[in-house]
Order: sequence, then structure tokens, then C-alpha cells
Amino acid sequence: MASKPGNGDTADGGPHSGTPDTQGNAGGPGDAPAGAADPIGAAGQKPPSMRVLAQYMKDLSFENPKAPQSLRSGQNPPKVDIAVNVNARTMSATDYEVELHLEAKALDGDQVTFAVELVYAGIFKIENVPQQAMHPIILIECPRMLFPFARKILADATQQGGFPPLLIDPIDFAGMYQQRVQQQQAQERTTSA
Repeated sequence: MASKPGNGDTADGGPHSGTPDTQGNAGGPGDAPAGAADPIGAAGQKPPSMRVLAQYMKDLSFENPKAPQSLRSGQNPPKVDIAVNVNARTMSATDYEVELHLEAKALDGDQVTFAVELVYAGIFKIENVPQQAMHPIILIECPRMLFPFARKILADATQQGGFPPLLIDPIDFAGMYQQRVQQQQAQERTTSA
């Protein structure tokens, strides 16, 4: 039997947020039926949670400097260089803004065929997560959730610019995070030596 929004589940099937349902019931942890699992757990702690509060495009730029010559058929496909970066900032004790920066530059020799830059961001509410796990969640899981939307925007932008859609391969955000940590550790060792 499928549950309906307002009966302890949100519209996406996730746990209820504790906001009133359409009948004005709180729907919080105290409203669980007898025999239901305690959402707070035996240790008295709530389970970890992460929710996307908002997703939005902060910046989009597309340049086609060689148009209309770059749009002629029969030309060699350009070499495409892609750069990825992730930034985050704390907005409150539980809310974080995560920015996914994607840049793609198509080159024909040393000439730019097209260049596209996107900053796609999201606001995430992260609660009940141990402090040592916060950094990896913010810099791995949050951009992983944003990436499919950013990828679609870049594909649409390049297609609207007269080129085949640029479909970026999946990104290893965990590998990027590990590389960033190793670079920071190396920097700390050189400054303390």
C-alpha cells in the first residue's frame, strides 16, 4: 500500500520533515503508531540526514568566437579540455551552499572553437552527522547530487551554440576530494618544515 503525503511521508517517499500535514497534525516522531521503530534510536540520537533545499544556476557563459566558420560541417572535431572545481560555504549550523564549477574549452589547434563555463549550486541541510564526516559529505556527496543537472545544462548550452551536445563523463568526486586532502597535507608539511 502506497503512503500519501501528509501520512508520515513526504511527497518523495522520504521520512516526514515534522511540518504539519494537511490536517494540521504535527507528524513528528511522537506520532508514530505503537510498535513502530523509534526514529531517534536506542542511543538517543537522531539518524543522519541530508536534504537538498534548493538548486540553482549562479553563472553560465557560452562563447563561440569563430562562428559562423566554426559551424561548417566537415571540420575536424575540436579537442575539448574540461576543468572541474567544488567550493562550499557554511550558511548556518546545518545549511551549506555547495558550488560545482564546470569549464569546457574546445580547441582547434590553438584557436578556441567554443568555451562554456557554469557555476551550478545547491543548498543542503545536513543534520546529525559526525563532524569528521561533514567535509567528505559536503565535497563528495553534494556535488555528486548536483552533477547530473549541471551536465544537462552544459549539453544544452553547447547544442544551442550550434555544436553537438557536450556530454561530460561522470566525475570521481571522491578521487578529487582525496587529491585535495593530499595536496593540503603536502602543503602543511612543507610550511611546517
